[in-house]
Amino acid sequence: MDSNEIKKHNKNDDFSPLTLAFVGDGVYDLLVRSYLVRQANRPVGELNRRKVALVNCKSQARFARLIMDSLSEKELAVYKRGRNAAPKCTPKNGSVADYHSATGLEALFGYLYLNGETDRIDELFEMILSF
Repeated sequence: MDSNEIKKHNKNDDFSPLTLAFVGDGVYDLLVRSYLVRQANRPVGELNRRKVALVNCKSQARFARLIMDSLSEKELAVYKRGRNAAPKCTPKNGSVADYHSATGLEALFGYLYLNGETDRIDELFEMILSF
């Protein structure tokens, strides 16, 4: 499947919310890693500790709540589909509610990425960093 097929497929909303979250998890993780590396040249262990503070269900749930009012109707619908999905995993650290909210945020980032909306991803991530 080439990128045009992926975009066409995704615009039809055929991807499951957990598939979107699978992609969004990687997108969000890369954004956080890139941000941390750009801040300062630190030892990898310290970078990882800082990353874990931003990439966990509790933090992601909090960030989702903070950007909620800035989402379009479609973005909110994608977030809710992700939040309401029934993942097969259970959270290691955090509540089930936080895990579901984090899954919604990841689904949103996955949806935006697959639709080529990188400017919107950057905008939302900047909002997250400002909190």
